[in-house]
Order: sequence, then structure tokens, then C-alpha cells
Amino acid sequence: MEVDKEAQPNTTTMRKALLIINCIILAIGNCAGPLMMRLYFIHGGKRVWFSSFLETGAWPIILLPIICAYFHRSRTQPSSQNKLFFMKPYLFLAAAFIGILTGLDDYLYAYGVARLPVSTSSLIIASQLAFTAGFALVLVKQKFTSYSINAVFLLTIGAGVLAMHTSGDRPANESNREYVLGFLMTLSAAALYGFVLPLVELTYKKSKQEISYALVMEIQMVMCFFATAVCTIGMLVNNDFKVIPREAREYGLGETYYYVIAICSAIIWQCFFLGAIGVIFCASSLLSGIIIAVLLPVTEILAVIFYHESFHAEKGAALALSLWGFLSYFYGEIKDSKKNIPVLQTETTSVSDGQESV
Repeated sequence: MEVDKEAQPNTTTMRKALLIINCIILAIGNCAGPLMMRLYFIHGGKRVWFSSFLETGAWPIILLPIICAYFHRSRTQPSSQNKLFFMKPYLFLAAAFIGILTGLDDYLYAYGVARLPVSTSSLIIASQLAFTAGFALVLVKQKFTSYSINAVFLLTIGAGVLAMHTSGDRPANESNREYVLGFLMTLSAAALYGFVLPLVELTYKKSKQEISYALVMEIQMVMCFFATAVCTIGMLVNNDFKVIPREAREYGLGETYYYVIAICSAIIWQCFFLGAIGVIFCASSLLSGIIIAVLLPVTEILAVIFYHESFHAEKGAALALSLWGFLSYFYGEIKDSKKNIPVLQTETTSVSDGQESV
């Protein structure tokens, strides 16, 4: 029993450390991804399918940690038990299906970013939290506390406050029809990804094998591969491969910067997706949605700094509401963890007493 008592805190500490790392990775991808994508469009980029391709096109990067994990296991496990990939057919098919949905979501989001300022597209994406909460309740029976409900409410209100000041955001060279279509496509992207996050959590719960972080990376790789395949088909139909060299030569910042932006964008978006499913593995799809929503004002501020977009009182109020909601969620989590510690100690003591009596 001594081994079990020591293993429990170690496992909890490792999971918390992994959660923090994934939150940081998600924050980098969530804040920098939209800015890099918008940078492509601002200076002359017009290929929506190519931009959506970049969101998941860097999936081979995930092979590196998978291979490193394999060699690490080879030193601690018998060679007969160690494999490069652990994914079983059921999990592969589920990840492939989610990947196809992600590919469609990539296109919807890229279309919206191509038509809308970062500030406007970000506030629309904030509505994803409401979709995530609703689908999490239906798909994975997510338990809501007063603190998590308060967090969802505050973050949704924050997005609503931002929505009060969108009338002047339409670019001068864009028709009202294009603006409205971009708005609707971005809203559809928020709804679809709000469905994808709980679906990933449901896949973890329904899988017929133990979910480790190494397996999470395999799931991410399969998802991104199929999402990239969807976008590649779109690029072929739209003749993007023929147009990209010419577009690079005519790009406002120069041909070299065109490819640098494309490569950096692909790597940053990979951080977003890996961080999102990592947070789901360590906590829940609801927390992943909350982190994405709370980073909305950060993206807004960065857009003001780098792209000189307007910053008004509504954005300041949204920032305050988002931080309040974020703190509310984590305060509730801390209270719940403190409640669970005495229960764990009581169970451990009762088991130990039973061992002694035997």
C-alpha cells in the first residue's frame, strides 16, 4: 500500500504539470495563430484553402515526440511490449472522422479571417464556449458547478460586449455581402469546433484502450493528417498549387517572407491543436473551451499593437469579464480539489487499517 500512496500524488503532480504545459502551448497557438493568418491576407494572400491547409499541415512535427517517446520506452520496457504506435482501429477511425470535421472547420475559419478584422473574428469565435458547454453537457455529461456556470456566463457576456461595437469594422474594400458571409462562416466555425472538443473527450471515454499522453499525440497526428487531406483536396480543386508561386512573387512583404509566414503559421497552429486536445486529456473539453475564450481579449490587444486596430471601452470591459470568468473557474477547481483531499486520505486510512487488522 505504501507504493500506491506514493504513486497517487506523483501521478497527480505529473498531470498538473502536463496541464500547465498544454495550457501554455494552447495559449501560444490561440493568440499567434489568428494574427499570422491575418498577416497572410493583409499583404495580398487570397488562397483560403491554402490558409486552411496551414492550420494542420505541420502534422509531421508530431512524429518527433512520438519517436522520442518510443526510444525512451525502449530503455524501460521489454521490446516485445514497446511499439511505435499504440492506436487501435476503433480509435483510428474515430480520430479520422474528427479530423475530417476539423478540416471543414479549418476552411470555415480561414474564410472568416480572410473577410473580417482579427478583433471581429475573435469575438465571434468566443461564442464557441457556449457551443462547447452545450455539446459537453449532451455528449460527455459534463458536470457544471456554480463556478463553471459563472465562468461560461461571464465569458459569453464579454463576447456580447465586444459585439456592441462591430459596425465600423468592415474593411473599406469589402462589400456588405462579403462581410456578412464572413461573419456567418466564422460563426459556423465556432459551432463546429464547439462540437469537436467534446467529441474528442467522448472518444477518450469510449476508447477500448488506456489513454496515455503518447496516445493523445497519435490521435492528434491522425486528426491533423485527415484534416490536411480535406484541405489538400480543396486546394487541388481550387488550383491553389498552381497559383501559390505567382502569389508568393507578388506578395506585399516579398517572396521570402511569404514562405516564412506560411511555415511559421503552420507550426503555430499545430501548437493550438496539440494544446487543445492535451488540455482535454488532462482536464476536460470545457476547460479547453474556457482557455480559448479567455485568450480572446489577449488576441484583441495584440491585434491593436501589431495591426493598429481600434481599442475601445467595450474591449477593455471584455478583457475584465474574461479574466473574471477565468479566475472563477479555477477558484472552483481549487475548492473542489481541497474537498477531494480529505476523501482520499480517509479512503487510504481505511484501507491501511484493513490491512493491519488482517
